[in-house]
Amino acid sequence: MKQVIQSLQRNEAEKRIPVLKMEIDYELATLHDAMTASDSEAMTRCKVKLEELRQEMVRLEA
Repeated sequence: MKQVIQSLQRNEAEKRIPVLKMEIDYELATLHDAMTASDSEAMTRCKVKLEELRQEMVRLEA
């Protein structure tokens, strides 16, 4: 039973990683726009979101 659960979790992680990469790319583009506009609030929000996405990516790749 444990093997079945681990297999399902692995499959979910494999599906989530490409979506996560797209989300990171989007946040990086948003951060670039905020930096160009000198919008410090948007930059902070983007950095926080990027850190959350980075942590999720590390968990999924482990």
